[in-house]
Amino acid sequence: MGFKTAVAFIVFNRPDTTGQVFAAIRSARPETLLLVADGPRSDRPGEADECAAVRAIIDRVDWPCRVLKNYSDANMGCKGRVSSGLDWVFSEVEEAIILEDDCLPHPDFFSFCDTLLDRYRSDERVMMIGGTNYLGERLHVPESYVFSRYFPVWGWASWRRAWHRYDLSMRHWPRFKEEDQLRGFYADGYMRRYLSATFEDAYSGRVNTWDSQWYFSCLSNNGLSVIPRRNMISNIGTVGAHAGGYSANNFFPLFPCDVNSLVHPEVVYPNQEYDRTFFEEQFKVRPASVARSMNAFLRKRIRRMLPGTVS
Repeated sequence: MGFKTAVAFIVFNRPDTTGQVFAAIRSARPETLLLVADGPRSDRPGEADECAAVRAIIDRVDWPCRVLKNYSDANMGCKGRVSSGLDWVFSEVEEAIILEDDCLPHPDFFSFCDTLLDRYRSDERVMMIGGTNYLGERLHVPESYVFSRYFPVWGWASWRRAWHRYDLSMRHWPRFKEEDQLRGFYADGYMRRYLSATFEDAYSGRVNTWDSQWYFSCLSNNGLSVIPRRNMISNIGTVGAHAGGYSANNFFPLFPCDVNSLVHPEVVYPNQEYDRTFFEEQFKVRPASVARSMNAFLRKRIRRMLPGTVS
């Protein structure tokens, strides 16, 4: 019998990484596989062949599986393709594990998501199950996972009831910004400034992205993500439309998680140790005098950390 939770696989033009992630999905043998693919860009010679090669890889389903496809002939771009693809995914299934073509999971990731999707299915506070822990194995807590105010989408899972709150247009951002509501979530000014710039870029359309809108949707609904105690996703993509080459956030080591002996947090509340350490390591700009000159760098950095590279 296959794995019961549906898996959504989002792909584009990278046969090499797609093949590796598909092999991991194949090992998990989901009973339902939803495939979302973007089309080639008309001004990129050879990209049509790359997209065709990717689709040939994911057509190699050789286990009992219901396969649903949502393929675009024309290129929709990262923002349009991923957001519309996930709209379709959650119109078909109540909950799903989501992988992009450069997010390689540990085998235990699937059962970890399956278990916690069931546990928090009706808990409106929990918006997603994440597989990435940017601290690797340096989070020393007795629980098997923690809750966070960060929403990593390099391998994750969620429910229709959470995705229903997703707003690609971020129509509530102007009021949220005017009322300085970020202050209620983040005590540190550097984090508020960083996220304010990120959300403003997404709202204004200066970046072609879908994931900053998901972050805002989770945050503005007072949501939380699940972060495993040890990392279970490795981003293996260094080439692509949004990839910036190798970075310290590529090729994380993967760690197992015994889902038969999970230790659950006693309270559903963000873990201050994880959020403080993670935010300081990844986002903090200490000298106020360099904040403006670092702004462009920081905006590039969040493109590497929040999404997988799709188109």
